[in-house]
Order: sequence, then structure tokens, then C-alpha cells
Amino acid sequence: MAIKGSWYERDSRFIAAHHQPALLLDLALARDLDSHRLLRGSGLFHEDILGGQACISPQQFLQMIDNARRLLDADDSSFLFGQRLLPGHYGAASQALQQAGNLQQALELLVRLRALLSPLLAPRLLLDEQRAYVVWLDACGCGEQRRFLLEASMTALASCSRWLAGERLPWHFEFAHAQPRYIEQYWAHLGEDVAFARQVDVMSLPREYLTRPWPGASLTAGRVAEQQSLAQLQALGFSASLLDRLYAHLRSHIRQTPNLDSVAQAFGMSPATLKRKLGKHDSHFQEQLDLVRKHIALYLYRVKGYSNEEVAAYLQFNDSTNFRRSFKRWTGLSPSALRQLLG
Repeated sequence: MAIKGSWYERDSRFIAAHHQPALLLDLALARDLDSHRLLRGSGLFHEDILGGQACISPQQFLQMIDNARRLLDADDSSFLFGQRLLPGHYGAASQALQQAGNLQQALELLVRLRALLSPLLAPRLLLDEQRAYVVWLDACGCGEQRRFLLEASMTALASCSRWLAGERLPWHFEFAHAQPRYIEQYWAHLGEDVAFARQVDVMSLPREYLTRPWPGASLTAGRVAEQQSLAQLQALGFSASLLDRLYAHLRSHIRQTPNLDSVAQAFGMSPATLKRKLGKHDSHFQEQLDLVRKHIALYLYRVKGYSNEEVAAYLQFNDSTNFRRSFKRWTGLSPSALRQLLG
């Protein structure tokens, strides 16, 4: 069955300028930066945000973030921005998140309403017998703004869950990028349970914390707010980005050895159109396929305890040498080196 039009793209204008972009603007204004400099190149003016009606695209938002990074020039900017993000003041979506009865409900809402609550990075929830994992994926081709957004998004979820739970939760944070020079900011805002160069951007905690009741929750009000949020998504015509939809499709069809032609057909477009759309997001099909293969391999190694042969077979590699070569291309590590890293 073709997947037609049920996504947003890098240039889709749907992000309310007076929501998350306004938070970034307020952070800049609090540090005495001129609003015109922050908004330069975004096609947006301060008066547009104050009007409460303007919507901008992910591309415009990313331009604002790029400006903020350069103008603020402070190691804590992303973390301070993250502290303001969730549950936020984004209408029904924020209200639904704020009234969640426990962490599991909050995480499921964050995933379901990600176009409203986290439009630039897509959270995905994975569970095993012991732990819950929130994996953060690039939704729009974030490029050089990816690290800023990862720092902000993980801070946002940790801060929000701490506030709603009434206690600090034992989150463990892993980042694919190398340890930055400003490690003290991670310790100050996330805690010391942080690891780098881990191939995937993920935060996790023991599964027992998922169902602990949260004080102050109003399930009825939360349910109404959730229904209002879903109606808002229906009016938009999408609930996820093109890259997000592509990731999910590749993941669910990975054992059928998907290729550009078959995936383009599933998305109701020509291979040339899919290539063009991925290029608009600074990506290409092989990069997206390799990302999914890497994430599945890491999951099978870490969570399922699969052997090299089992992982290779799952990913439809008949030649173990070819699998090891591909795995090193995805990760920069051999499977044995990865096992040592994961301990």
C-alpha cells in the first residue's frame, strides 16, 4: 500500500512561531541580543512572533538555531533552551503531556504528538525486559544544529519528567558524538551518567519507573487535551516527518532488502522524486538505509545478545565478511570492537 503525503518536510510551514521559536528568542533577549540579528535569514520578524499567527518551517527554525548558537556563543545555551521546551505552552499538546499519569503515558504522548512537541528531532520509544529507551532521530536534516538539538531535547525530557514525577529519575544518556570540551555542562544539566561516542543518541532508565503514578495528574483533562491534539494533527494532515516515515518503513521492511525503487513506490513517488526530497534534507537513500541497519544491529547486539552470525542473518547478509565490512562502514568499528566498547 502506498504511503501518500502523510508527512512534513524541511520546508513545510507548520511550526507555530510563538511556541518553541519564541522560547529561543526569549533566551536570546534575556542575554541582551538584538532580535533582528537572531531572526536574520529566517524570513521572520519579531512582530510576526508577537502576532501569534505565523508558522515557520523546520528550515527557518534551524536558521534561527544557527544564529542563536553563533550569537550567544555560550556552552550552556542548548541546555537552558531545553529546560524551557517541555511540557511547554503549546496548547492542547502541552496540556496533555502535563496531565500524564506516569512516565510511560508521557513518553507515548511525546512520540504520538512529536510533530507538535518535538518537530526537529523524532523520539522513538523502545522497551526490553529491563529498561526503557528513548532514541532521538533527525527528523528534518538538522546538520550542524544536531548536537544543539540533542542536548536541548534530552535536557527537556529529563527536566520535564523530573518535574512531573516529583523526583529526579535515573536517566542514562548516550550520545553518538565525541565528548565535547564543555563536558561540565552535561554534568550540570543531565548528571554524570553520560557516555559519548556510542553510535546512537539515546536516553534510558529502568523500566520500573514507567508505571509509577505521578502526583497531580488529571487523567480526564489529559484525555480531552490528547483528543484535541490528535484533531490538530489531523487538520495538519501529518504526524511525522518524511525522514521519520522513511525510517519506520525501512525498519519494518529491513528483512525484505528494501531498495530505492521499492521504497519510492511505497511512498507513491518516482525514485527520482524520492532522491530529490532526500537531497533537500541533506541525505540520500543509502545513508538512511545504513542508519536503520546500524540501529537494528546495535539493538540486536546490546539488547538481544545476538552473535555476529545471527545479526548478519537477520539483516540478510549471506557473507559474514561482507557484513563485518558493512558494519565497520556504518559505525567505524568492527563487531568485536563494539562488544568491547559496550562492555
